[in-house]
Amino acid sequence: LLPSPGGWYCFNRENCDTRYETMRRLMSSSEWPATRVGTGILSSQPEENPHWWNANMVFIPYCSSDVWSGASSKSEKNEYAFMGALIIQEVIKELVGKGLSTAKVLLLAGSSAGGTGVLLNVDRVAEQLEEMGYQGIQVRGLADSGWFLDNKQYRRTDCIDTITCAPTEAIRRGIRYWNGIVPERCKLQFKEGEEWNCFFGYKIYPTLRCPVFVVQWLFDEAQLTVDNVHLTGQPVQEGQWLYIQNLGRELRNTLKDVTASFAPACLSHEIITRNHWTDIQVKGTSLPRALHCWDRSLHESNRNGKVPLKGCPVHLIDSCPWPHCNPSCPTIRDQFTGQEMNVIQFLMHMGFDVQKMAQQQGLEPSKLLGMLSSGS
Repeated sequence: LLPSPGGWYCFNRENCDTRYETMRRLMSSSEWPATRVGTGILSSQPEENPHWWNANMVFIPYCSSDVWSGASSKSEKNEYAFMGALIIQEVIKELVGKGLSTAKVLLLAGSSAGGTGVLLNVDRVAEQLEEMGYQGIQVRGLADSGWFLDNKQYRRTDCIDTITCAPTEAIRRGIRYWNGIVPERCKLQFKEGEEWNCFFGYKIYPTLRCPVFVVQWLFDEAQLTVDNVHLTGQPVQEGQWLYIQNLGRELRNTLKDVTASFAPACLSHEIITRNHWTDIQVKGTSLPRALHCWDRSLHESNRNGKVPLKGCPVHLIDSCPWPHCNPSCPTIRDQFTGQEMNVIQFLMHMGFDVQKMAQQQGLEPSKLLGMLSSGS
């Protein structure tokens, strides 16, 4: 199990310098703690991690700033080295001598940039192990909050820094700067110079050979940030509200052919290493349970995972249309007061007009409020 955390990226000398000054732990190991306590899927407590608490776990901190794709060393031209793809390969090499050679399954997992990193590296890890003569190890991926859309921003901005730059443009610049590599099978789908497409889940997923489980909030905060929807204390304008709902629809659409997926209608970012990761449910199934079902479906007679197991779902996507219409979503806090909010307070806070919405849906306002609080 190789979870790798998020942390965005930098794509030119200027914003890498800023990153080095302000977030050094994402670029150098000099400030890393000597020990870390595993939480969520990295926990060794059965209550917190019911399915994999006793797995062998290896944590690879993210310090390459290249979405785990780089293959360039420091040079005259380049002040920084970007070696995300090479770091993963070296870790695999080292682990083979530490017992990985006898493993049945290797799960490569990651959140945010690490989630995208899983999509970019899972097949390469499988090939690496095959070439080393370990054909018996099944390699799988778990991508959490790394399934981004290359959609139109709510407000278009020039590409100045990591946050304002549209994802496609940032990645396009990044690949050149990092000497980023993408999987061969995905690369062949696109023209030369268009490799940036492979950083987007819905474009790379159909080219992958290894089974991958995709976990994605329908209203991912990092996605909204790069789309320039900033949810501050002010009520949301109608245009933003429609944009947010449309984002959920688009995302749901890209996941419809993803065999194993878990997509709650919440406004959040990252889940697998949070200690509340067992609480969220989609259609009555929690994420650890869905992962257990996925595990079983890959183990059992239906090796190709095509026949769903009775009562053990792996394709779980919320169908309700707005943030936090799922009652098991993580608690929302007011960004200024730190106060917890319930769904109705949150929607009011977002500028959601209950009267108007009820009218549009042909409902009594009180009926709509009842539906909102029960999450139906």
